[in-house]
Amino acid sequence: MSQFRDLAPSIHRQRLVIEGYPKAPITDDDIKQFLSQLSTKLDMKELIEPVTHRSETYGWAGWIHWETSGAHFYAWEQPLLFFSVDIYTCKPFDPQVAVDFTGDYFSASQIAARGS
Repeated sequence: MSQFRDLAPSIHRQRLVIEGYPKAPITDDDIKQFLSQLSTKLDMKELIEPVTHRSETYGWAGWIHWETSGAHFYAWEQPLLFFSVDIYTCKPFDPQVAVDFTGDYFSASQIAARGS
């Protein structure tokens, strides 16, 4: 794969992936409340309420649409309790706010993040 070249430097784009080990299994309601509260913490305007779906094979997934893009959430119960949040937005936000909020919300024993 070739090196990434920014084709639209005049448009702000920010990405952040946050992963961790939650204290307990994550439910449908947990995901919906988390995504709505994350919207508030990052000052993002919700265009729809969070949507979730459960796969019997892979676990829960959720998504929220913001005026400036959105966030996806994935939660596993097997082979271990694990979550991954993927935030993409065209509005600047403080990644540390997102990481701290996510870790606290799920009482994560470990958390890791990577952004651009």
